[in-house]
Amino acid sequence: MKRKHIYVLIVACIILVLAYAGIKFQKPSSGESELSQKLNAFVEEALQKELFPGAVLLVAEKGVILHRRAYGHARRYDYGPVELPRPEAMSPDHLFDVASLTKVFATTFGIMLLVDRGEIALDDFVHTYLDGFAAGEKRNIRIRHLLRHRAGLASWKPVYYHAANREESLAYISTLPLRYPVGSVRHYSDLGFMILGYLIEEITGTSLDRYLAENLYEPLGLARTTFNPLDRGYKKLVATSHGNPFERRTVADDSFEDRCDEDPGAFQKWRRYTLRGEVNDGNAFYAHGGVAGHAGLFSTVDDLKILTDLLINGGSLGKQAYIRPETVAAFLQSGLGWSRNPRFIRAEGAPEGTFGHTGFTGCNVVVMPQTKIVIILLTNRQHAGVGTGGYYPAIDQLRRTIVTTVLEGIDLLHSSPLTCR
Repeated sequence: MKRKHIYVLIVACIILVLAYAGIKFQKPSSGESELSQKLNAFVEEALQKELFPGAVLLVAEKGVILHRRAYGHARRYDYGPVELPRPEAMSPDHLFDVASLTKVFATTFGIMLLVDRGEIALDDFVHTYLDGFAAGEKRNIRIRHLLRHRAGLASWKPVYYHAANREESLAYISTLPLRYPVGSVRHYSDLGFMILGYLIEEITGTSLDRYLAENLYEPLGLARTTFNPLDRGYKKLVATSHGNPFERRTVADDSFEDRCDEDPGAFQKWRRYTLRGEVNDGNAFYAHGGVAGHAGLFSTVDDLKILTDLLINGGSLGKQAYIRPETVAAFLQSGLGWSRNPRFIRAEGAPEGTFGHTGFTGCNVVVMPQTKIVIILLTNRQHAGVGTGGYYPAIDQLRRTIVTTVLEGIDLLHSSPLTCR
């Protein structure tokens, strides 16, 4: 038998043995990994179901990007919503309104920096810095309580019915009675992170956005993370809602979401246009000029990855240390700002120590420190408008599916004897 035929026979035998053992050879149709192909299929299916007009998804492991892709449109509709004749395609460079991710990528980092520099302590009482919290049971609220959503505050109030700026908002929130005993149970609260924003400004003597820009974003080279991006000339901006229909109904309809005592007709400044570069959240926009501790940050998938890398690496990037590792550990291990509840972040099955957060506009981040895996999904789920029930499309199942697919895909990648990376 000729040598060439022997080689062919040997290769054929190897393939048969591996096939029998359950190892499949797949030829990528587009040069993408099997993991990327699966993730693309799930996101494309969500687009077809009109869960959102556009999205950007990034998956990384140990700093290496395994998947990074934009889908659909950054802007597809005008106020109404009415379909645009020429929709704007989505790209990874587009800035998203990350909604409540502001709580972790802005405010929590701001408090972390102050703690790291010895300017405050987590167990300091809030009234030490903000006089309005010196009376009654509110006197017992510590900074730690606010970060853990255990200060006893209401989850939400339409602050803009009572205040038109930061000073008036602080004064109004200071008068609100507590809903629950301080430190008792976790009740997620926007108001608590508004207070943390005021606290940062009081201690530093500068605005929240400026403090973060000078002490975190600019030193890290984050050129596309900011508040009020329209004021700074950004052009690639993802469109969100058409006015504030969800909040308007929340105020007007006592059977819908949070019960409000406010007169629906007492506020006449509702926006009647498609939001693009303006924060969707009413309290951030109407009562804080776009800069608040609970909402208002805009960013890109790449900039958010850098911030998660900073946490995974214990406060350092490359050879540069920005925050001490013990400070980062104290925040992450105690669930300060970030959530460690797998059900809340839709990461059931993730390793112990996984943390993350979600945002109302359709954004979420999941970080697994044990394996150094990062998943960032940014969508504009509000942009097609609310459904007949008054709610925006639910994307929790997609979030869970992505986490499960990433865990299975990376596990398979590492367990395969043929893996080459």
